[in-house]
Amino acid sequence: MVQKMDQNFPLHELHYALRWQMIAGYAGISTVGLFLYWLNVKENHRNEIEMRSARNVIYPLLLAERDREYLKQLRRNRDEEAELMKNVEGWEVGTWYGEPVFKTIPKDKLVEPTFQEFYVHTDYKHMAQRADGKLMN
Repeated sequence: MVQKMDQNFPLHELHYALRWQMIAGYAGISTVGLFLYWLNVKENHRNEIEMRSARNVIYPLLLAERDREYLKQLRRNRDEEAELMKNVEGWEVGTWYGEPVFKTIPKDKLVEPTFQEFYVHTDYKHMAQRADGKLMN
């Protein structure tokens, strides 16, 4: 014969204890999570400051390098014009048959060429790619 066991353990006290343990666990895990989130935000902020500083430092160098390459390309264009027009009588590079194109501008001042003049000695597809990129900016 199976003897019936009497349960004297109050279940409502167990539920009460588990409820408070779950609330305390939730509060503890949330606190740790917020602390780790705060540490991550601080680290991201430091990284953003570092990247901004690096960008500010390198920007003048990139501008100088861009300007240097621009002037080198102008020189290559001038040399190409001299090579193309060497057999034409009376042709001087940078002039129109010996007449200066810009008469009121000093000779040592740079006159920037138009977009088409800058890419005049390249393939059309390269100029078109650059033009498309320029239009997108």
